[in-house]
Amino acid sequence: MDFNLISLPYEVTALEPTIGHETVNYHFGKHTKTYIDNLNNLKKDTEFADMTLEEIVKNSKGAIFNNAAQAWNHFFYFEALSPAGKRTPSGTLYMQIQKDFGSFEDFCTQFEKAGATLFGSGWVWLVKDPSGKLSIETTQNAGTPLTTANVPLLCVDVWEHAYYLDYQNRRAEYLNKMWNVIDWAFVEARFEK
Repeated sequence: MDFNLISLPYEVTALEPTIGHETVNYHFGKHTKTYIDNLNNLKKDTEFADMTLEEIVKNSKGAIFNNAAQAWNHFFYFEALSPAGKRTPSGTLYMQIQKDFGSFEDFCTQFEKAGATLFGSGWVWLVKDPSGKLSIETTQNAGTPLTTANVPLLCVDVWEHAYYLDYQNRRAEYLNKMWNVIDWAFVEARFEK
């Protein structure tokens, strides 16, 4: 089974001015597509040929893992964005954020700091551990919480290709502006699973 790019639930211009249409075109339409194309070629005639994307991420190493994990991470990142989504969490997720971080504002500050201080390329995540506790994690390169017992709830891509056209080297500004396009309804649905 070959993989294809997912369909974005919004137009490429919809996330402007936070994320420009040129960034979406390159980041999703070209960059993410390359991971999918590479994965499809690499998995042919292997034990991974008929696995789901998540199964490949959890069971592979090397080039197959790198391309599968990057594809999954990018899909997850783009699916959590919306031009008109819910801008703050509520309900049990909001209460858990208050419990684990002190306040939603403190969570945002810690999340931005984790992403801004990650050396090199990678991802910043909000995850839920098996007990329900929330934490912020960073992963480098193709790293993903899918390979752990933690459930990924939210991620922001901090590879330069995610923000350079819009923010140049201002990663911290990009992270701060991302709250304008994160859809907390997506995050809440993951939290409730």
